[in-house]
Amino acid sequence: MDRRAHALARPLRRIGMRRTAVIGAGWAGLSAAVTACLAGHRVHLFEMAPQAGGRARSHDLDAGRLDNGQHILIGAYRDTLCLLRQVGVDVDTALHRSPLSLRYPDGTGLTLPGGPPTLAFVRGVLGVAHWSLGERLALLRAAVRWRLQGFRCTPALTVSALCSSLPSAVIRDLVDPLCVAALNTPMSDASAQTFLRVLQDALFAGPGSADLLLPKRPLSDLLAEPALRWLTAHGATLHQGHRVMTLMPSARLPSAEAGMSALEATRGTDSWQVDGAPFDGVVVAATAREASRLVADIDPAWSQVAGALEYQPIVTVWVSGLSGGWPFPMVALRAGPDAPAQFAFDLGSLGGPPGVTAFVISGAATWVARGLQATASAVLTQAAEAFARAAPAEPPTVVHVDAERRATFACVPGLSRPAGTIAPGLVAAGDYIDGPYPATLEGAVRSGREAIDRLL
Repeated sequence: MDRRAHALARPLRRIGMRRTAVIGAGWAGLSAAVTACLAGHRVHLFEMAPQAGGRARSHDLDAGRLDNGQHILIGAYRDTLCLLRQVGVDVDTALHRSPLSLRYPDGTGLTLPGGPPTLAFVRGVLGVAHWSLGERLALLRAAVRWRLQGFRCTPALTVSALCSSLPSAVIRDLVDPLCVAALNTPMSDASAQTFLRVLQDALFAGPGSADLLLPKRPLSDLLAEPALRWLTAHGATLHQGHRVMTLMPSARLPSAEAGMSALEATRGTDSWQVDGAPFDGVVVAATAREASRLVADIDPAWSQVAGALEYQPIVTVWVSGLSGGWPFPMVALRAGPDAPAQFAFDLGSLGGPPGVTAFVISGAATWVARGLQATASAVLTQAAEAFARAAPAEPPTVVHVDAERRATFACVPGLSRPAGTIAPGLVAAGDYIDGPYPATLEGAVRSGREAIDRLL
C-alpha cells in the first residue's frame, strides 16, 4: 500500500492545542484545515468568497448545478482520494472510474487496458489501429528512453522540443491533448520536465494510477461542502465572506523595536496576528496574487515571485441538444484554429443535467481574446462536425459559458515558484507552490497537507 495514499489518515504528531489560521478555502486550504484538525489544532478558516472551493466550485444556474469548469482526476491522485474519504465522501459512488481513454467521436484513439502499468501502456499503444506500426513503435521507443532517463530532461526544454522526433499523428492524437489537459499550457510553451513527471506518476506509478476519475457530483458537493461540514463537526471556526486584510507577526505589535524591518520582526517568533486575532501558526492558502499582497511586507522576495506568476485561462461551453450516448463519458476532440475545444463531457451520463454536454478549452488565451460569444459559436460548429453521425432533430444551443481567466499558472520551463515556507510559523499552500507538479487538484491538496507538516 502506498504510504502517501493514507497521509491524512495516519496518526499525526500532536503538539498541543495550537491556534492555526488557514487563509483561503480552496482545495489547498480545505486540505490544510482538515490536516490541522487531525493534528489537534484549533482551526480558523478564512474565505473571502461566499462559498468554498476556490477554482473548483459549483454554480446554481437555470440549466442546473454546473461547475466552473470540468475537472479530471486520475487514480494517481492519492492525497485527493484520501481527503475525500476523510471528510466522508464515498469515492466509489462519487467518481466514475474507467481506464485512461483518449477516444475521439469517430472511435479512434488510445485506451489503456488494466494490469501492470508498463504492460498496459505497451498493449494500449500497440492497440491503436489507426496508427501505423512505425508510429506505434516510435512512441514506445520514446517512452523507454524517458524511463531510462528517470523521466528527467533539461529544465529549459519544452514539450514540443521533447517530442519533436515523434510522428505527427502521435503528437496530434496523444501528446498534445495530454499536455494541455495536464499542464493547461500549449506544447510550444509547456515545461517538458513537468510533463514527464506527470507521465511518470500517471502512467507508470502502479496499477490504476492512470485510471480516469470523473466526478459524478458537482464539485462543491464533492469536496467543499462535505469538508466544511466535517470541519464544523470537528470544532473548526469558519469565516466565510471574510477577506483577510492584515497579516503580521506578533513581534510587530507595539512592543516591537522601533525601526525593525518586517522580515527582521519575524525572527524568534512563530506567533501571528490575522486581522488583529492571535494565532500560533498561519497557512496562507489564498490565490497567488492575494498571498502576494498579504506577505508583501513580511517577505518581499516571496511576494514578488508569487505575484509574477503568469496564468492560462480555461473556457467551458455547455451545450444542450446533443444526443450523447457515447461509449465513454469523456471524448477527446481535434482542436484547431477554428475548433477550440479539446474535450467534451456527456454530463447526463455523469449524473448531471441530461442532454447537456460540456466542451472544455484549455490554454484558452487566444479564444478569450476573441470573445466568449465568438468562442461559443465556434464550439457549436465544432460540435456539429464532431458529432455529425448523431445529428439531433433540433440544432444544439449554448446554455452557459464560463471563463476562468486565472485557472492555472502557465507551466513553462524554468518557472520560478514560491517556496512553501515564508517565515517561522507562516507557511503557504496552493497548486502554485514550488513542487514537481503543474496546477492540479492533487497538487493543491498535497500542498495543504505538507503545509501543516511544516508547521509541525
